[in-house]
Amino acid sequence: MSKTVSHAKWALEPYCLGLKLRSLRTSKHLTLSRLAAETGLSTALLSKLETDRMIPTLPTLATIARVYGVSMSYFFSEPSQHSLSITRKAHLQGHGRTVESIKVTPLNANGEGFSLVAEVVDLPPGGSTVAINAFEETGAVIYVLEGRLRLDAGGVHDVLEAGDCACMESEMPLAWSAADKHRCRVLAVLPGDGQPQKAPARP
Repeated sequence: MSKTVSHAKWALEPYCLGLKLRSLRTSKHLTLSRLAAETGLSTALLSKLETDRMIPTLPTLATIARVYGVSMSYFFSEPSQHSLSITRKAHLQGHGRTVESIKVTPLNANGEGFSLVAEVVDLPPGGSTVAINAFEETGAVIYVLEGRLRLDAGGVHDVLEAGDCACMESEMPLAWSAADKHRCRVLAVLPGDGQPQKAPARP
């Protein structure tokens, strides 16, 4: 019996029934007690359903769906898109960093299927610059994790300190590099087709 329940939980996991039930209730500003009164189900049962400690039967789910004014397909529709990529701290710190060149650590799984590309960029002291293709409408979010960043955006030069963040949407050239003799590390989020490129060293 336990194996059957485990298999059922595994099969229903992608549908996130508990999360959907809880989200519906909170969006309607209903308490468990009020929902219990509306459905005739106990608060204990409803709580177990919302926390995935119990699998709802179809009649129970249909009763709840009627109260919320949704169809059963709401609970069992397949997601059209879902992508998740996790990069562990050990991976980010596990590779040696050189002072001669830029090191890019992608945070997406090879960037495939993502409309945004996230990466950690290590910039060596002075010299090497990262640039985004100019004269194409693009956007970028750059968050300085460590060091100081020189930002050249549309002819305007600025220096960002650790903890500073820049959000840009522009057709002007965008480029950044370490601002001084210390290494700089940034988190960059870019459009999928706006991959940064290494530019010639600035004078």
